Amino acid sequence: MSFNGAMSTAISGIRAQATALSHISDNIANSQTTGFKRTDTSFYDSVTSSGQNFHLPGTTYAQPAYTNNVQGAINASSVATNMAINGEGFFVVSEAVGTLDNQPVLLDVDRYTRQGDFEMDRNGFLVNSSGYYLQGIDIDIATGNPVGDVPSAIQINRSFLDANLTTVIDYEANLPAYPETVNSDPTIAGSELLLAGTFANDPTTVTGGAGNGFVQANEEALFLDRSLAGGSITVYDDLGAPLQVQIRWAKVENTDGDGPAGLADSDTWNMFYKTSDTAAGVTAKWNNVGQDYVFANGQLTPAVSSATITNLTINGNNLGNVTLDHGTSNITQFEDTNGNVTVNTLDQDGFASGSLLEVAVSNDGRIVGTYSNGKSVDLAEVTVVRFNDPNELQKMDGGAFASTQGSGEALTGSGGAVVAAALEGSNVDIADEFSKLIITQQAYSANTRIVTTADEMITETLNMKR
Repeated sequence: MSFNGAMSTAISGIRAQATALSHISDNIANSQTTGFKRTDTSFYDSVTSSGQNFHLPGTTYAQPAYTNNVQGAINASSVATNMAINGEGFFVVSEAVGTLDNQPVLLDVDRYTRQGDFEMDRNGFLVNSSGYYLQGIDIDIATGNPVGDVPSAIQINRSFLDANLTTVIDYEANLPAYPETVNSDPTIAGSELLLAGTFANDPTTVTGGAGNGFVQANEEALFLDRSLAGGSITVYDDLGAPLQVQIRWAKVENTDGDGPAGLADSDTWNMFYKTSDTAAGVTAKWNNVGQDYVFANGQLTPAVSSATITNLTINGNNLGNVTLDHGTSNITQFEDTNGNVTVNTLDQDGFASGSLLEVAVSNDGRIVGTYSNGKSVDLAEVTVVRFNDPNELQKMDGGAFASTQGSGEALTGSGGAVVAAALEGSNVDIADEFSKLIITQQAYSANTRIVTTADEMITETLNMKR
């Protein structure tokens, strides 16, 4: 009789169900833990001996079945530095092993987690509730590109953003076919033009094919009557001081003088900017940018994608050379019923200095600092990695994982997308865990019943001698 085999198998079943119960207990206890991955249970048997006419049962074993690749629900968070991963992948984190001079000493071994409840600590590191430090790559704020490709613990130490000198002004506009200036009169041919002979100093003086003249202060009224407003923008010098650039346009030539009858065969415009608010007499009040904008039958010919303002000077402040970026054919001349200049784009790349107000995460996985000068600057890029077999990762404390030979090395690229101001919940389903709990309890009880029954049968066998 195989009473011992029956009891041994049943006892192994009891052990296996106890293991399953511990997994269920762990899952339920962590059903509200951010980024937690449940552990299921797999059972397998070991046969002592088996043939066509006999079978000797062995033992039953239980082993964990990890679900590291199963997504939890993503929920919105009110914390700007919280983040989740939608899809496969893990955040790369570092573990602190102590402090030195009030700075953390980080273990030189990468860990991985889905627990994205990161917040900035007093030293500027992004740390989750389990004490792991988020890794990423610093961003060059001048270019917006990552610096290198080796991630390290992200530390936000740009509490102050230096001023940035304006070097480029993005400017796109439509010029009217017939400018409605103060001086223009549709019945007088050429009245819409800024004519050089009207001024003591020729503001359209041409050298090398482009106007580089200026308007004297004592002739500003004449100039304003013969030109159109073209917008204004605040630019910044190298110390971050704001300066106002006012722009005006003047049509300086119309080859056939048709006036309002339609587009001229060839129209030439000049752009001016105000160089001084206080100039008097014959000193310069408005400077010619130095670029002819020639329209042939309404088309800018040749195309002007950019122009350079040489030594842009506002009230004595010299910003150096500034590029006017017009994009691709974005200075146009179409009919405008009001005869005004329509500015479509007016922006620039300078800014004043500012102090850090807020740190947040963008949906493309970048850490963004918002400063008191209104600028938002990318400071770092969060590193997300994936594994060929994430279920072979070794579980660590605090929702972290370590790579193993089975998981393979961490791979960059093709990972999931970072979701800003969000947290991934546990992938535990309470209802499912309770169902497994009932099944486990029944299996456990059945195995104990086998042990009891086998013991009773052994007792009856021993009593046969009496």
